[in-house]
Amino acid sequence: MTAVFQTAGTLLAGHGSFQSIAGRLAAWDNKPQRVLVVTSPSLAAAGWAKTLQNGLSVEGIASDCLTIHLKEPTAEQIEDLNRRVEREPFDAYVGVGGGSILDAVKLLSVRRTNFQPVEAMLGVGKVIREGLPTVLVPTTAGTGAEVTPNAIVTLPDQELKVGVVSDRLYPRLAVLDPELTLSLPQEATAATGMDAFTHALESYLGKKANPISDMYALESIRLISGSLVRSYEDGQSLSARSDMLYGSAFGGMALAAAGTAAIHAMAYPLGGRFGITHGTANAMLLPHVLEAQLDEVRGRLEAAAAAMRQGLSGAGEDGIPIQPGADWALEQMADWVKRLRIPQDLTAWGVKAADLPDLAEAASKVTRLMANNPKAFTVGELEQIYRRLMPAKNA
Repeated sequence: MTAVFQTAGTLLAGHGSFQSIAGRLAAWDNKPQRVLVVTSPSLAAAGWAKTLQNGLSVEGIASDCLTIHLKEPTAEQIEDLNRRVEREPFDAYVGVGGGSILDAVKLLSVRRTNFQPVEAMLGVGKVIREGLPTVLVPTTAGTGAEVTPNAIVTLPDQELKVGVVSDRLYPRLAVLDPELTLSLPQEATAATGMDAFTHALESYLGKKANPISDMYALESIRLISGSLVRSYEDGQSLSARSDMLYGSAFGGMALAAAGTAAIHAMAYPLGGRFGITHGTANAMLLPHVLEAQLDEVRGRLEAAAAAMRQGLSGAGEDGIPIQPGADWALEQMADWVKRLRIPQDLTAWGVKAADLPDLAEAASKVTRLMANNPKAFTVGELEQIYRRLMPAKNA
């Protein structure tokens, strides 16, 4: 197999690296004259956008700030946002926020330079022209969006989520500053952290895994295993937040090189139809999808378990086997689900037993991801996995 690896043009990482963004932009050969900073209302209120804009001003770069509240962007929301900013002479976009903000900035970048609407870009390799240069600054440790060529779009009329996948979505600069993740609430820490772990594990177990993706996936698994619970229980731990942020980025790099699989495919209709956030849906499904294909993944899962053990040992966790196996890895993931209070009941979002066949059918049609899965699940097997997330009386 030929392995292909690509990531952000420049990766800037470390505590305080956010303060270097303005200087980095000023040093570009094509120094931007006017920048649009896109962030959420809460992050703007915390002063991050203002800090960045002050730094840009010192470097002689004008800027505006667009605050948006996006749960997970729809194609129409991106079109609306583009109409708001397309007539302004911006020559670079900076996204500061979670995965939805970063995905929106990626799409706004290419929407600015392409006449095609977002829906025409859905799929792989359908973006025709390079977008405006972007800077992506994650404030959650989960999506890895700052280092992937993907942007997820919700299609409400189809009750589904679909990816825009293009090398033109990579940012010119990605900035990993763990200080921006210190205020992340516990629930978001849990969901995004499990999402990041899922990226790494699916990339490692999937059919397109390769030596390059394996390197990033295993290091991501090690870092996240040792810091996931710590960052949840002590959100002010800079060391835990750092490991989670870097682990998330490495998981994104693994994803970019090898892709995800059935867990993500099954999560998409849960988000598209019932509004379950992407990280929560992945976290709910993770142990059940793995258990349903344990025979197919056992050998690779044992190698992943060794990386998990290494991370947990460094975090001071006790009772870890010297040579942990695949079954131990499943038990450990199930334990995380409990400790992080990840929901295990789809009925909380209004899912009924009668919905399960349609969910399974929709997941089976996400062929880009299902084709990468170690086991070829039937629609009936997918339905049974969803059924594990239903209380017995409703299943």
